[in-house]
Amino acid sequence: MFVVEQACPYPELDGRDSLPGTEHVWVDDGAGPTAYLRVLDEPDGALRIGRVCTRRDARGRGLAALLLADVLARADRAQRAVVLDAQSYLVPFYTGRGFVATGAEFVEDGIPHVPMRRETAGSGGQGSVATNSGRRVSFTVILVAMPSVPSEPTKNPVRS
Repeated sequence: MFVVEQACPYPELDGRDSLPGTEHVWVDDGAGPTAYLRVLDEPDGALRIGRVCTRRDARGRGLAALLLADVLARADRAQRAVVLDAQSYLVPFYTGRGFVATGAEFVEDGIPHVPMRRETAGSGGQGSVATNSGRRVSFTVILVAMPSVPSEPTKNPVRS
């Protein structure tokens, strides 16, 4: 989506997709992934949300809000702040979810962005998400967390 729809030709892999602690979160339907976001660990302990996107035919159903609510609930339980660089037209969307602007607007790949931060809400991760249309949506949230790399090889691998 970023390369084609937003004309941002950059390498997809920035070296952070497979770092320990990186999470890839998406919603899936019968046709495949419908919405996606990535969560990174920041050096200051915050979580960084990025690469939020929704498949064109699935837009307007509140799926990005669903993914965001999942990440924010887990961040609240872990007492971790969340940061992101919002496309400027989405600042009201993120403000409505507790984010505040933390800096001036900047342009990345020709698209205006605003840095934002949300401190932990302390709600224990409880909340709800409504779709834009008010309809119920069947979904599966899939979370893939990159495993931590042990500092020394282990002789007994963890089995699930």
